[in-house]
Amino acid sequence: VVRRRLLQRYEHQPFISCLAGFYSCRWKRYQRRRTEPGKCCCKTVNELKISTDIDFCVGTAFCFSLVFLYMWGEAKNDYNNFDWYNYGNLGFWFLWSLVLLIVAAILFMYITLLLVLAMCLLAEGQQLYLHWSHKIGTFLVLGFSVTALFILSVLWGDQWKTVRLSFQITAPYLHIGAITLMVLLSWPVALHAIRADKKVVQVIIVGPYLAILLFLFLIPLGMYSPCIREMGTLGPKPALIGHRGAPMLAPENTEMSFQKTIEHGGDGLETDVTISYDGVPFLMHDSTLRRTTNIKEVYPNGTAQNAALFSWDTLQELNAGLWFLKDKPFSCMGSLSRADQNQAMNQSIYKLSNFLRLADSQNKLVIFDLYRPPEKHPYRNSWINRTLEVILNESGIRPHLVLWLENDMRSFVQSVAPEFQQTMGSKAPVEDLLMDNIVKLNLAYTEMSSEDIRKYAKANITTNLYVVNEPWLFSLAWCAGAHSVTTDAVHTLKNLSQPLFLMTPQQYNIMWILTDLTSVLLISLIFAL
Repeated sequence: VVRRRLLQRYEHQPFISCLAGFYSCRWKRYQRRRTEPGKCCCKTVNELKISTDIDFCVGTAFCFSLVFLYMWGEAKNDYNNFDWYNYGNLGFWFLWSLVLLIVAAILFMYITLLLVLAMCLLAEGQQLYLHWSHKIGTFLVLGFSVTALFILSVLWGDQWKTVRLSFQITAPYLHIGAITLMVLLSWPVALHAIRADKKVVQVIIVGPYLAILLFLFLIPLGMYSPCIREMGTLGPKPALIGHRGAPMLAPENTEMSFQKTIEHGGDGLETDVTISYDGVPFLMHDSTLRRTTNIKEVYPNGTAQNAALFSWDTLQELNAGLWFLKDKPFSCMGSLSRADQNQAMNQSIYKLSNFLRLADSQNKLVIFDLYRPPEKHPYRNSWINRTLEVILNESGIRPHLVLWLENDMRSFVQSVAPEFQQTMGSKAPVEDLLMDNIVKLNLAYTEMSSEDIRKYAKANITTNLYVVNEPWLFSLAWCAGAHSVTTDAVHTLKNLSQPLFLMTPQQYNIMWILTDLTSVLLISLIFAL
């Protein structure tokens, strides 16, 4: 009798056994007596509360992990800055950005699988018994996602600006994805609503679903993207300025790096200028020589010393290329040829005068950040004069190729070199810019605004955005009307013949209407069945 009752209560069905096994680690037994959809599977209020809490935690973990994965995926443009920041704090180079992306993807897939299993079990009328190991995993995903979002928001809040910009590109496709998800959810919603024994329960089930669906249908009314535009209104492709040369192909700020930019058709060269203790301007981004030279092996006691406090003779002794082969600073770097490896490992620190001669010989624009020497440096108060002396007297570069960015002593610079293209590093009223003879703005890409770009262009002030590496971000800058971008990826962006995701308003309206009509038809059929 006992055996017969057990057999009546439990039986083997592979599909449900697998679902329950993965979700609850109950591989041999499952609840045979199904709870009809729309009815509660919990016998007591306490069971219902526990089940609801668990479902809420799984759903919350899924939402936070999705937000973080999207945010960090769109932050790929700035992974090198993130790794550089960690290098400054930890003292060694590692691709932490890539590790973080992999971990976020794994955790998201894990919590998504749990959510899918839970929905399948509910559709089969089974009670949810989340195994303790999955409970720990759920709280781990939730804790990791919330903590990561909080830390990045505090230390790197500008990434939310990147996320907002990304919506101008991805929003139409995210809209389609969200509608597709709602169509998939319509089956369990309809099943539970139709079989519910009370009207109140039906309203509780269907009401929020329809409200969300209506919201998604109307989202495109408030959607804006500069890449949705009429045919023939797209401006010319932005010019490409190599950020410290081509740092994905060669050691940054070296002769090889700038040559690679020129080889791949870059329109300009960007760099950073420091002045040595004996007055020789040279190219170096960091305040110390630790990251991009072998200073640790040659002068171990000088790793923390400011780069400007070394003489030029000492700087010439250092290798500026071996670190590139060892650390591989970009996660998307391809393999170098044997010839490129040999050339890279023999790079040295580059003088400003040589850099300017190279740019002049190839008719390339130059723009650079000029760093003031530290206290007690011989050229602390004459740094701009010394730099001008090199540009005008030693390099021989044609002045109109120089985009002068430094704001100190701008009036003096204009009087000495009136042919320089005066460039400002921040937004300002058009009247103020024209008064200072500004002809170009050099802005962080997070300040991108098609309205501002058009406003400045009417006053013959062009806009350069930095640092733009990802094709989607370059496409957005192109559609927004930017005249040039500073990039680490000249070799990649040069191959784009038109912006990604470019479409006319008519094409977008057709896509929007077809998506909504198709989803309404499918959902209606599902509810009718």
